[in-house]
Amino acid sequence: MKRALFLLMLGIGAVQAGELRALDDQELSQVRGGDGISFAAHVVLNDPTLVGAVSDSRLSLGFNGDGQMRYIVFKNVRGAVDMFAVSLGVQNRSDGNGDYIAIGLPGYVKYTNFGFESLSVQTDPTAPVTGNLGSININGTVSLQGQVRFWGH
Repeated sequence: MKRALFLLMLGIGAVQAGELRALDDQELSQVRGGDGISFAAHVVLNDPTLVGAVSDSRLSLGFNGDGQMRYIVFKNVRGAVDMFAVSLGVQNRSDGNGDYIAIGLPGYVKYTNFGFESLSVQTDPTAPVTGNLGSININGTVSLQGQVRFWGH
C-alpha cells in the first residue's frame, strides 16, 4: 500500500513539473533558486588509532630559489575538524553589474588534536627529518561570520 501511494505521488509530481526543455540565455537569467546550498563536514586526517595507520606521513611544498629546490616538510599532519553551516550561493552585485559567488564562512568549527609533529626545510622531501622548526597541536572551537566573494569582469 505504501509503495502504491509513493508511486502515485511520484506520478502526480511528474505531471505537475511538465516536460524538460532547453532555456535560452534570457530565460536562464530569470531562474531563481532558494538560498543556495549549505553543508557540514567532519574531516579526520591520519588518525593514529586506526589499524594500519601510517606513522611517517608528510605534506611537502616545493620552492625553487637560486637554482635549487627546497621543500617545507610537515611531518605527520593529523587531527579532526568539524564544521557546519558553510554555504555556497549566487548573489546579485549591489552595483547592478552581474552576480557573484558567495561562500559563507562556517558558523562553527571545532579542532581536535589538529596540527603536525614537526616542520623542516629540506632539499629532499623524502629524506629523514633531521631538523625541527616547531610543531602545532590545536584543540578548540571557532565561530565565524561573513562571506568570501568571487566575481568576474
